Amino acid sequence: MRILADSHVLLWWLENPQRVALPARAAIADPANEVYFSAASVWEIGLKVGKGKLRIDGDFVALLEADGFEPLSVTTVHAARTFTLPAIHGDPFDRMLIAQALAEGLVLATHDSVIAQYEVPVIDA
Repeated sequence: MRILADSHVLLWWLENPQRVALPARAAIADPANEVYFSAASVWEIGLKVGKGKLRIDGDFVALLEADGFEPLSVTTVHAARTFTLPAIHGDPFDRMLIAQALAEGLVLATHDSVIAQYEVPVIDA
């Protein structure tokens, strides 16, 4: 399985993996699966750190990569895919993750019930 972890899943994974629901936690931990984190998530979390709403101890990207997560860049194909998404979710970062999952054939690991309203495969986190 190829998985894209939502921003909150990345934070939970690093802070307390038990907080991630068992289906996603098991899939992320399975070495047979490819697990990605989006540059959009890094940007979103960086904005929250910059505003003082969140604190990350250490190099966020390095910590994720050390746990086996692979980076996924945002491309023009991903950005263009957002044009065709229904206006269900208002968060631009979540819309980008949905677009990336659809464009790349990834399962989106998320706890966001609004994302499940899209025609994107999800795994409960």
